[in-house]
Amino acid sequence: MHPEATRLIGIDPGLQKTGWGIIDISGTSLRLVDSGRIKPNPNRPIAERLKFLSQELDAILLQYEPHDAAIEETFVNQNPTTSLKLGMARGAAILTLANRNLSVAEYAPNKIKKSVTGQGHATKQQIGMMVKVLLPACGELGEDEADALAIAITHAHYHK
Repeated sequence: MHPEATRLIGIDPGLQKTGWGIIDISGTSLRLVDSGRIKPNPNRPIAERLKFLSQELDAILLQYEPHDAAIEETFVNQNPTTSLKLGMARGAAILTLANRNLSVAEYAPNKIKKSVTGQGHATKQQIGMMVKVLLPACGELGEDEADALAIAITHAHYHK
């Protein structure tokens, strides 16, 4: 990492899949560090899945040592059970980040989309394409990774 760079982690939370993406920013320059997905076993109880998510995220934080973090805000789904489970995954991720003394910025989905694509109602495909334009070294990405990197890019635009 360049000595003047700031390392950011973006988190796209979910109980089935949590995407994460890490970038370095130096001035207006963005550089991909790494990205991936945390996939708890869907057959395990929720408590075990949340513990797994937290442990995996903590290992990522230890490995990459980001300076700052951002996560997608909760959106209320038509299915209240799904929204509750998303909230639990968000809570586990936020607590894990806070336990590493990271400040955690939260961004609404439309703000992330607008920040990365210029459109507040962009599709997942448009987000993925723009992430590849902004971070050409990223190669093929799953939706969760692309969303997490989009969250990190959004934070790069707004953090100070």
